[in-house]
Amino acid sequence: MTSEVYEIIGAGRPSPWLVACDHASNRVPEDVGGGSLGLPPEQMARHIAYDLGAEGVARHLTKLLGARAILGRFSRLVIDPNRGEDDPTLIMKVYDHTIVPQNRHVDAAERERRLNTYYRPYHNAYADLAAERDDTIIVAVHSFTPRLNARSNRPWHIGILHADDQRLSRPLLDRLHGEPDLCVGENQPYAGHLPGDAVDRHALLPGRPNALIELRHDLIEHEEQQITWAERLAPLLEAARRDADL
Repeated sequence: MTSEVYEIIGAGRPSPWLVACDHASNRVPEDVGGGSLGLPPEQMARHIAYDLGAEGVARHLTKLLGARAILGRFSRLVIDPNRGEDDPTLIMKVYDHTIVPQNRHVDAAERERRLNTYYRPYHNAYADLAAERDDTIIVAVHSFTPRLNARSNRPWHIGILHADDQRLSRPLLDRLHGEPDLCVGENQPYAGHLPGDAVDRHALLPGRPNALIELRHDLIEHEEQQITWAERLAPLLEAARRDADL
């Protein structure tokens, strides 16, 4: 099922796995600046607008796990579904040294409109999908840039982010640390918990096992790389689920 806000794959499938890709798209809807945030195409192709490669990994992982999935269909610069409603970075005006012209003068009315048109419908659909089963396990797929402007290079191939609930993330980290060719980060390159973010909302607060996977986007630029990573991660996730007796 596809809407202007989200795409749902596999609703009703008999699998506990739910794959989420909040930042799958860099699309700017027509009702936001006539389909433009005032940035040139090369800026909209950067990590500031979406998670490069994450959609492809999420799609292939969904297929391999027989999972359900939800993918966002609007740019994180329109409004970020992985932030709480009261987060000051919900609608970014400047991101990684790049000014977002269409967001510079967003007022309270436009903020509320974007919440009602994009953010809240996305999270309502996410909540409904997660509630289909009592044993839902959430895997959020994201990607990160190898280097932010004026920052050092990030060495990690993959990071697993978690908060206090480590039922899935801990055995998954243990499995990944057993892969000799990988540089694995724990709560890297970001902290593992942001109150009000998508995992907090749909996994931590309802008590669902979860893991947030961050892949360095230069490793998943092309479809063959996305398939390779999905094929690598699917058995590791299943093994971690068995290890955790979930």
